[in-house]
Amino acid sequence: MANNSEKPWVELGLTDYEYNLIKDILGREPNFVELNVFSAMWSEHCSYKSSKNVLKTFPTEGPQVLQGPGENAGVVDIGDGLAIAFKVESHNSPSAVEPYQGAATGVGGIIRDIFTMGARPIALLNSLRFGALNSPKSRWLFEEVVSGIAGYGNSIGVPTVGGEVYFHPSYENNPLVNAMCVGLLKHEDLAKGVASGVGNPVMIVGAKTGRDGIHGASFSSEDLGATEEKRPTVQAGDPFMEKLLMEACLELIKTGNVVGMQDMGAAGLTSSSCEMASRGNSGIEMDVALVPRREEGMTPYEILLSESQERMLVVPQKGMEEEVKKIFNKWGLEAVVIGRVTDDGIWRVKEGDQIVAEIPAKGLTDMCPVYDPEAQRNLVMDKIQNCDLIDLAEPKDYNQVLLDLLGRPTIASKEWVYEQYDYLGGINTVIPPGSSAAVIRIKGTNKGVALTVDCNSRYVYLDPYQGAMIAVSEAARNLVCSGAKPLAITNCLNFGNPEKPEIFWHFKEAVRGMGDACRELNTPVTGGNVSMFNETRGEAVLPTPVVGMVGLVEDISKVCTNSFKNEGDLVILLGENTDELGGSEYLAMFHGLEAGRPPHLDLAKEKALQQLTLELIAKNYAKSAQDISEGGLSVALAECCIKGNIGVDINLEDKIRPSALLFGEGQSRIIISATKENLDRIKELAFEYHVPFSLIGKVGGNQLTINGSEFTVSLPIFDIIDRYKGAIPCTMNN
Repeated sequence: MANNSEKPWVELGLTDYEYNLIKDILGREPNFVELNVFSAMWSEHCSYKSSKNVLKTFPTEGPQVLQGPGENAGVVDIGDGLAIAFKVESHNSPSAVEPYQGAATGVGGIIRDIFTMGARPIALLNSLRFGALNSPKSRWLFEEVVSGIAGYGNSIGVPTVGGEVYFHPSYENNPLVNAMCVGLLKHEDLAKGVASGVGNPVMIVGAKTGRDGIHGASFSSEDLGATEEKRPTVQAGDPFMEKLLMEACLELIKTGNVVGMQDMGAAGLTSSSCEMASRGNSGIEMDVALVPRREEGMTPYEILLSESQERMLVVPQKGMEEEVKKIFNKWGLEAVVIGRVTDDGIWRVKEGDQIVAEIPAKGLTDMCPVYDPEAQRNLVMDKIQNCDLIDLAEPKDYNQVLLDLLGRPTIASKEWVYEQYDYLGGINTVIPPGSSAAVIRIKGTNKGVALTVDCNSRYVYLDPYQGAMIAVSEAARNLVCSGAKPLAITNCLNFGNPEKPEIFWHFKEAVRGMGDACRELNTPVTGGNVSMFNETRGEAVLPTPVVGMVGLVEDISKVCTNSFKNEGDLVILLGENTDELGGSEYLAMFHGLEAGRPPHLDLAKEKALQQLTLELIAKNYAKSAQDISEGGLSVALAECCIKGNIGVDINLEDKIRPSALLFGEGQSRIIISATKENLDRIKELAFEYHVPFSLIGKVGGNQLTINGSEFTVSLPIFDIIDRYKGAIPCTMNN
């Protein structure tokens, strides 16, 4: 049996089968450079070889979709010749190693994915996961990641307007850093990452190439704990360079002389060039000796696999080379011809006159082997899901439980985070962080775009099908509560090692659930990212399929927030309370259990609730709207009071357990406030949509009071604000 030193491909993450396939594709043994190139392009991070067949089951089409999966970002139509480009991607492994630069370059990379489509970035969001906040390591990672996001986004001038932050011990050594960017473009400016047209030049533009991030794609396709000695240098970002690059690229696209453009992300020059050639059914010939470098003595291997930031590959029309150089020189950037498009389908790399690598372009992309890993439900799930949650003891002090929930870092105010972000940059932010969803004004129109990211990973762990459906539904509810019609989603699917049957079962079931919810709610999947191997020394993070969703606000004057507004306004519950505690934050906090099944979701009822809420907001019947999620009804009411700095008096008549009534996280429920004059109209519309309707209270005073047949919750607004807003700052300042 040969050891790995005799099988260099094994050290690079390739199997014997894959190595033999490479030899078949080439008709010979690969050389050193070619073997490393295949290693990067056939890594899980770049190829999706374990997930590709499953991803094909997503709904990806709809009249609103201008560009679906397969490009740098998805694009949806918003009318008037305008469109929105959007995508979410992970930068998990780099952020675990160098959290500031890992997060910063994650922001930079996702911004490039957007403007390479011809869209001007208008907003950033993020989904972050860390270990328990009482851990010094988690606090350090949290602080550095947030600083990295702020440092890059604030400097480039793209506002960070929304996101989510969860804390759970499974993320202690594997933080998840998912960055989302949204851009605005005209239909005619849509650009794609394709290389076509024999003889068209291939140009590298932007920053010089260094040795940072070499083999970052392979590193992101392995267990973190198993690769200590192989960790690459994490890329360093320069947001000021990126700002110049963005302006130059957008100016170039508007000339109409661009055939294709591609960000140099994972695997750098290698992936951008071979993917562009593959999409264009063409070949590319490049000379790495022409690539501008910032370090001496770089080898072809280093140049090809460097993941230095702020670089793009551009294929302009032949004869326009000087025009491209002129535009980039104007912005103080280099633009250098390094090759040309060919018609032989070969990805050919030279160093001067010497051929360094010669591979069929599709051999690096389409011909990568695709696997169907074994998927097996872990029988431990039976015990976890069937845990007896009926006979649990009730709390003695419901006031204290509510305060404790409001102080849980996952539920508590994230002002400590978003106050570090410039969320008003560009002066188009209509609804800033802290409400159901962010809303950005579209200049020159009455329209706005609503944005959110969502996922309750505990739900997905307990029931991946139901949990992923809830992630899509909650994202849509958040948009609806702001007055936006949901349009489409992007996703970032964060899981452990797909070679483990129980991990891959969670993945397949989550994709199935997400797909079913998207079909019912008419929110097709336009693209995204799969991030596997999120585990350290065999311990995986909770399965975390993050949903990024965009929605359209037709009339920006009718946006809605979650804050109670005026004394005397009525409080109405749309939907019905249920006796469910499975997967709840209350169950984890008070009983120390992560068990049961997540709340049941009926997609037909969910759709009706959302359609009703949209109509109520459009007709100005609803003065506020808040969906019910983590922490249940009591936390949702508290948040409405906190945002409005006003109290509420609630009376609940439901004959279910107080703990489930107050803290259960049953789905398809929205709290609205309204004037007495509109009560009958709201009731009539609820009846038309077959949505349960309950008048549960009145806004006013300086207390949050909730009365039930077996309990009373009564807390001063000052106390709930203090606990909610102070939880994270107190922990971080300790």
